[in-house]
Amino acid sequence: MRSLLSCGVRTVRHTLQKKMHSTVSCSTVEKKYQVRKLEISDKSKGFLELLQQLTVCDSVSDQEFQNRFEELKACGDDRVVGVIEDECSKKIIATGSVFIERKFIRSCGKAGHIEDVVVDSNARGLQLGKKIVEFLTDHARSVGCYKVVLYCGARNTGFYEKCGFEQQAINMGKYFV
Repeated sequence: MRSLLSCGVRTVRHTLQKKMHSTVSCSTVEKKYQVRKLEISDKSKGFLELLQQLTVCDSVSDQEFQNRFEELKACGDDRVVGVIEDECSKKIIATGSVFIERKFIRSCGKAGHIEDVVVDSNARGLQLGKKIVEFLTDHARSVGCYKVVLYCGARNTGFYEKCGFEQQAINMGKYFV
């Protein structure tokens, strides 16, 4: 069993949620969650299972994961996936990504596009989604983007408005699969 010091501090709410959904318990004091960039080892920490809570995420072999990870890494700051790992369970409990579009308009400006934001159903209400969106937005700003956009369903607009976004346009899409 991990010591209370190594697990940090947890909110009472999170502890209650954990007890309701799992037998794993770490501590009853507040924990600080940190956003970091995706690491190759995150596949074994439930990263793909977390994405399944958002959308279709079929089986991905270790080799396929490594190949895609290396592709994204080669793009440098133009492709960033942020994650939050629960230090007690060693599971990825929140994620989102941003890609940087290089444009001709606005003096060859850049625009950030946020995608695939999801928080584990057992960790919702802890402001982790907001932390992920702030991390991605800050990244876009730091690389010189003049804007950052995202598309979401109507049921999520309230969340993104709390993160400082406003409705701008109608989203259109055409799926090939």
